[in-house]
Amino acid sequence: MRRFYAPTENFNTGKITLELEETRHLRDVLRLREGEKIQVFDGAGKEFLGAIETVSKKETQLKIIKEVSPTAAESNLDLTLAVALLKGEKFDLVLQKAVELGVTRLIPLNTKRADVKLKDGEKKLERWRKIVIEATKQCGRAKLMQIESPVDFEKFIALADGTKFLFAEKDGASFPTLEDDKKIVAIIGAEGGWEDAEIEAAREKGFQIVTFGGRILRAETAAISTMAVLQNRFGDFV
Repeated sequence: MRRFYAPTENFNTGKITLELEETRHLRDVLRLREGEKIQVFDGAGKEFLGAIETVSKKETQLKIIKEVSPTAAESNLDLTLAVALLKGEKFDLVLQKAVELGVTRLIPLNTKRADVKLKDGEKKLERWRKIVIEATKQCGRAKLMQIESPVDFEKFIALADGTKFLFAEKDGASFPTLEDDKKIVAIIGAEGGWEDAEIEAAREKGFQIVTFGGRILRAETAAISTMAVLQNRFGDFV
C-alpha cells in the first residue's frame, strides 16, 4: 500500500488534502488515478486508508475510508540526538537512519570542529524536513521526527533535559548501567572530535562522557551506533 503524508490541518470532515509535492509524486511518478486506495499519515501518529477522489495540478482530494494502524510502532523512548553538522550526504544519512531508528528529535550542532558552517539555515532546514518525510514514508512510522535549526553547542548543553550522554573518543567511561530511563539526550561530535573545553563544559552540565570501547568511529557511524545502542538499552529494540 502506497503511503503519503499530509499535515493534521489537511484532515477535515472525512476528507484529506494532499499538497503539491505529494500530488506530483502520486500523479506523475506513481501514476495513481481516481478510485485507487492509498494510506496517509498525519505526522502526529495517526494513519488512514483513503480513496482518491480528484487529482488536480496542485492537490489531491481523498475520502477517508478508515483509520489504520501504522506499520511501525513508535518507540517508548523519548530520544533526542544532537549531532555536529556534517558534510552533505553524511548528515543526510544520519537523518534517514534517525527516523528509521525511532529518534524523537534531532538537533544539528555548531561545534568547534564541525565540518560545516551553514550560510542559509532556513533553506537547509526545509531540505532536511523533506528528507525526514521521505524516510518516514518508507519506514512505516506515522509520527514525524522533529528536526530543528542548528544551535550552538554551549547553548544546547545549557538547556538539555533528561539523562544526558556525550560520546567521545577519549576521556570517557564505558556505557553506564542505569535503570530504565525514557528521556535521553545523546550528543555526537564531528569527524575531528571534541575540543577538551567542550567535553569539560558538557561534564559540568551533567553529561556523562561515554567512549565505545576505545574504538575510533566515523561521525555518521558513531551516530547510528549510538541510536541503536540506546534503543536496545532503553527503547524498543529487544
